[in-house]
Amino acid sequence: MIATNLFEKVFFGIFGWNVNDFVFYQSDGTINTNIPFSSIFSVVILTLLYFVSIFCIQQFMKTRKPFGLKPIFAVHNILLSFFSLVLLVLLLETLVPIFLNHGFFFAICAPEMFHGIHGRRLELFYYINYLFKFYELVDTYFMALSKKNLEFLHVYHHSATIWLCFSQLLGNTSVQWFVITLNLFVHVLMYYYYARSAMGAQIWWKKYLTTLQIVQFLLDLFIVFYCTFIHYSGVYLPDYAGKSDCHGTEVAAFLGCAILSSYLVLFIQFFKQTYSARRKEAQAKANTKKQT
Repeated sequence: MIATNLFEKVFFGIFGWNVNDFVFYQSDGTINTNIPFSSIFSVVILTLLYFVSIFCIQQFMKTRKPFGLKPIFAVHNILLSFFSLVLLVLLLETLVPIFLNHGFFFAICAPEMFHGIHGRRLELFYYINYLFKFYELVDTYFMALSKKNLEFLHVYHHSATIWLCFSQLLGNTSVQWFVITLNLFVHVLMYYYYARSAMGAQIWWKKYLTTLQIVQFLLDLFIVFYCTFIHYSGVYLPDYAGKSDCHGTEVAAFLGCAILSSYLVLFIQFFKQTYSARRKEAQAKANTKKQT
């Protein structure tokens, strides 16, 4: 586990404590309030500040020329792509041995995924991924200052993802690694695409990137709904449920299913609107050329 060992040394050098000592939940069952963004109140305030600040920037920019931020935006996206890759590797180094030794069902459902050394390490990685979501809000500020059109999908997705990650941390869901690793893989490619585009490159595979995002949500929903069914059956239908259960709370399971379902619907709508409009535009240009 080369990457994990290196990360532990860097982490200890910066913060002065061991990776395996990190806890989101303390031994008495309460949340560790010594770490940032660990309370519902703080997340509510930051979400509201996000909405208000974006509105204020848009109003401020109405009578002004867009800022030339492409070089900074490119660096921002390179950093996000790189650190998404680093976190993805760290997660896989911990998850693959668990999967090979205990099987897929254990990996997505067992309470041990949130206990012991591996569980604490995973909890830290989940928390770091959660912090990434706050930094990713910077995307919106770049777009607002550049006077680019801010779609509802963009603003909703960024803000809702914070709540998705936070709810799964609060709910101790054992399956959250599946959603996080897929998301990190997509983000490695997505932020690389944004970085290259900001540098002026013409990227031909944008359509396939959107398709990959839709496939990601389909896979997420299949696994998450499966785990939710197993968990809810054990809680509310004990006569019909088996001995197996998936670790987590009912609230976290419900929110995970609801938010991921909304993503799928919105991304499919975006795909249809974007690429059907482009096909119509291309067809119109072709018909014009034929007439001339």
